[in-house]
Amino acid sequence: MTEPTPSRHLKQTVGLTGVVMFGAGSAIGVSIFSVLQPAAQVAGSGLLIAMLIATIPMVLFASSYAFMGSALPTSGASYEWPRRFIHPFVGFMIAWLRIVANVGAVIVLSSVLVSYLGMAFDLPRKPTMAAAITIAFALNYFGVSIASGIQTVLMGLLLIVLAAFTFTGLPMTTMDLIQPIVGHGWVAILACVPLMISLFLGIEAAVEIGEEVKNPQKTLPRGIVLAVLLTLVVYGLVAVTALGLIGPDALANTKTPLLDAAKVPLGPWAAPVIIGAATISIMKSLNGLALGFSRSLFAMGREGALPSVFNKIHPKFGTPYMAILIGWGAGLAGIFLPDDLVFLLLAVNIPTMLKYMACSISATNLVKHHPELHANAGLKWKKSSVLWLGYLGAVCAVVVILAGIEADVRPYGLLAVWAVIGVIYWAVRSRIKQPRNP
Repeated sequence: MTEPTPSRHLKQTVGLTGVVMFGAGSAIGVSIFSVLQPAAQVAGSGLLIAMLIATIPMVLFASSYAFMGSALPTSGASYEWPRRFIHPFVGFMIAWLRIVANVGAVIVLSSVLVSYLGMAFDLPRKPTMAAAITIAFALNYFGVSIASGIQTVLMGLLLIVLAAFTFTGLPMTTMDLIQPIVGHGWVAILACVPLMISLFLGIEAAVEIGEEVKNPQKTLPRGIVLAVLLTLVVYGLVAVTALGLIGPDALANTKTPLLDAAKVPLGPWAAPVIIGAATISIMKSLNGLALGFSRSLFAMGREGALPSVFNKIHPKFGTPYMAILIGWGAGLAGIFLPDDLVFLLLAVNIPTMLKYMACSISATNLVKHHPELHANAGLKWKKSSVLWLGYLGAVCAVVVILAGIEADVRPYGLLAVWAVIGVIYWAVRSRIKQPRNP
């Protein structure tokens, strides 16, 4: 009896709520528990202005993603779009560098998770990190609808906790503690912008599962816009509350800014509430990261950029199970990397900015060279509007990349070495695939 041919198409099971929760859920995570301290140290209360400024490049990136998602929804979008609309080599290199970024992000999240849990429990560091990574990838192995459901639950719990902090804290805030907002000067505020951009990274996560979204031409752009707005509102309220409770100087001199601020309205409940919120947010971010990482590997395998084993879809769950398993293995291997957060965060952010830049340029090339796709896009934006969004987004990405050189040069060296390995792999692969003359 002939066995049915395995499907090469992923199941469409994610609706608008799932898109919003994957987008906002990937952004609203560990950063809110760590970035307030360095931001307050650099800009004081001016971090609120820096946060608003940081939304500008993220809105540009998200807009390009939303347009591309409405024109050509596809899984592994950050690989597929540059591959098709710039050059296959560009798509490959973006995805290749993102392997380092994804592994680094997995390690950052799992490491910070153990640090927060360590405030309440005596846990072995590396085994606990491995357990958290395994849970995140297991959720995605058994189906994106399950992962989406878990993401929605985790996001809801996190929002409840942050709402409790905000609503109990806001009535107790003192505006005199926040003033003057520009006390550190505009130069300091602008210097704080790269820090605040990290709050919004991952906002476009749902685009990576474009093939698994119901009615993606309409659902994706709506979901991304709602995710940006939700993220800004949540972060803005939390930051204002923290500043109004203990002031920028206190925030700048603590490693647990939200915990210290929460002690004012919540008293002894602050520790369990904030530790719980940190745990929820990090697991939620790990869940979204595992999804995006595996779909990028799957897309590369489907197009032949990586071996065909990455292209296998589970016959029952309809998920790219081999890409998920390999991504899980890479995450576990990353546990043995140096535990240096500055180094790891730059290794994450540099490829992410390159991804944003490539996808912004892809949007410009789509409207210039593929009018049929532009005409069928769910977002009926003018050609000139898409061009401006794409070009401005690309420029913003370059500025952010250059801004990180002063902090630590080593990640640039690591990524350069990994890029050279990728170039060699691409050259060898291309040579093997070339048809031989008879």
